[in-house]
Amino acid sequence: MDAKRGVTLPNLRQRNLVDQVADVLTEAIIDRRFKPGERLSEMQLSRDMGISRAPLREAARLLESRGFLVSRPGRGFFVRELDRADLADVFDLRLCLERHAFRLLVASFSPEMHMTLNRQVEVMCDVARDSEDNRKIEEDIRFHRMIFEMAGNSRLLKTFNDLAHELRLCMALIGITHSDPGSISTSHWRLIEALASGDPARCEAAVDYHIGIARHYILQGISDPQGTP
Repeated sequence: MDAKRGVTLPNLRQRNLVDQVADVLTEAIIDRRFKPGERLSEMQLSRDMGISRAPLREAARLLESRGFLVSRPGRGFFVRELDRADLADVFDLRLCLERHAFRLLVASFSPEMHMTLNRQVEVMCDVARDSEDNRKIEEDIRFHRMIFEMAGNSRLLKTFNDLAHELRLCMALIGITHSDPGSISTSHWRLIEALASGDPARCEAAVDYHIGIARHYILQGISDPQGTP
């Protein structure tokens, strides 16, 4: 193949910059430095980050595709506001995905997998003591991603990874579930114990309870005018 014949290749350095900007904005949204419904000022952000508006706009479009931002013609980008229907949809889909992942995994759950998940819960408990919300959420999602990876269905994993973007925003609304190391260890070890039992029905019950509690806190918080459960 003649490499000179009109082949357009991406600017890797620019792409990396866009990803970095998207990561910074994601962390700021999860940490509630940008509030739901708040407009992002391109001028201020480009000045604060020391970048041009082009990568900032591209990062904003990326976050729009992930469900963090919404664009309004002529007005720019705003932090997405999730209503009760949005939140219920996210957790209903998550419940379906995790039920299936646990059904796939329980038949092949090994001692090595058991140890790997236990270590991740220990990490989650450590970061719950003094880390920022963003780290707590990432470690929580990492635990659940491990379940999907171990389940062995690549398309199921991809669907979870796509949902995880919105899930981060949902979980940012329920910091109460990430603040107590004791409750984290109890809730996640219950999932591991269900897998170790080899009983699919016990796994489904554990998943239903685990995600049901998170869904309860989310919807309770969003219905309260003060935003507190």
